[in-house]
Amino acid sequence: MPVKIRLARHGKKAYAFYHIVVADNRAPRDGKFIEKIGTYNPNTNPATIDLNFDSALAWLQKGAQPTDTCRNLLSEKGVMMKKHLLGGVAKGAFSAEEAESRFEKWMKEKAGKVEAAAAKLSGDKAAAQKARLAEEAKVKEARAAALAEKRAAAQAAAAAEAAAETQVEAAEEEEHAATDEPLATNEEA
Repeated sequence: MPVKIRLARHGKKAYAFYHIVVADNRAPRDGKFIEKIGTYNPNTNPATIDLNFDSALAWLQKGAQPTDTCRNLLSEKGVMMKKHLLGGVAKGAFSAEEAESRFEKWMKEKAGKVEAAAAKLSGDKAAAQKARLAEEAKVKEARAAALAEKRAAAQAAAAAEAAAETQVEAAEEEEHAATDEPLATNEEA
C-alpha cells in the first residue's frame, strides 16, 4: 500500500486551510486518511504550520512519500533535516549526539531567519502606516490652509461690505443732516 503525506483541503471558498494527513495515495484528496499529523494555514502572513514533528518523522522513516508542497512544509519545520541526519547516523557517518547538535544548530539558524522575516514584515507594515499618516497630515494641512484662505477672504469681504455700509450710512446722515438744517432755518424765519 503506497502511503503519501499530503494536504487535505478544508475551509471555505477563497479562504482554504489544509490538514496535513498520511493517506493511501488511492484515496480521494479530502477522503479517508490514516492519520492527521498537522495543519497548514496559508492565509496568515507568514503562513501558519502546526505539525506533530515526531509522527511526521516516524511516517517518513516508514517510507511515506510527501508531496512537493508537503516536502516544503516538512523542510520548513525541520523534519526532512532530522530524517537526513538520522540517515547519516544509521550509515555510521557520525554519532547520534553529533546529529542532535547539528540539528539544534540548524533549528537556531532557522528560528533566527524566521524572526528576521517577521521583524521585516512588521517593520514594513509600520513604515507603510507611518507614510500613510504623513500623507494624511499633508492633505489635512492643505485643507486647513485652503479653509483659512477662504475664511480670510470671507472676513475681508465682510469688512469691505461693512466699510461700504458705514460709508453709505455716513453719506445718508450727511444728506439727512443737510436737509434737516434748511428746515430748521426756515422755521426760524
